[in-house]
Amino acid sequence: MTPYDDVLAFWYSESVSGQWFSSTPELDGEIGDRYGQLWEMAVNHELDSWIQSAEGCLALAIVLDQFPLNMFRGEARSFVSEQQAVEVARYAIGQGFDRQLASERVSFLYMPLMHSESLDDQALSVECFANAGLESNLRFAQHHRELIRRFGRFPHRNAILGRESTREELEYLQSEGAFTG
Repeated sequence: MTPYDDVLAFWYSESVSGQWFSSTPELDGEIGDRYGQLWEMAVNHELDSWIQSAEGCLALAIVLDQFPLNMFRGEARSFVSEQQAVEVARYAIGQGFDRQLASERVSFLYMPLMHSESLDDQALSVECFANAGLESNLRFAQHHRELIRRFGRFPHRNAILGRESTREELEYLQSEGAFTG
């Protein structure tokens, strides 16, 4: 089993997949304990060889995009490797690797695009989720894109990243429909 096969087996296991969008401190800690060093290797480009296959790209995107959101929840460093994850996703799409992945897996290859504060990445996110027929993800991708269109960034990240919120962002964050991460 390759290291990226281990990442995929863990991430898509029944116990973890049930917590993707409602993690617990226990899962966050487990990801940090189990994959913290691997994430550091990825940040330092020591896992760049993984981009040679669809599964490797998917695993690297998960390590760079999803794992830090768990490991460093509520901290600025949860976004440190976001741009690297975007680059992996864009590369994989350019190679057609996304078309080699099962529909239930490809969403995590596209997820870094949805997490990006770049409108170009957001547009590609919406296009990819739409083309893959992932309707549930598509609704979230469209919502994320609209936030970037409206604010140029995700207002819920401002406090974590030490950015000052505008009055409009504060009003949005206090509204019932606010996305808070």
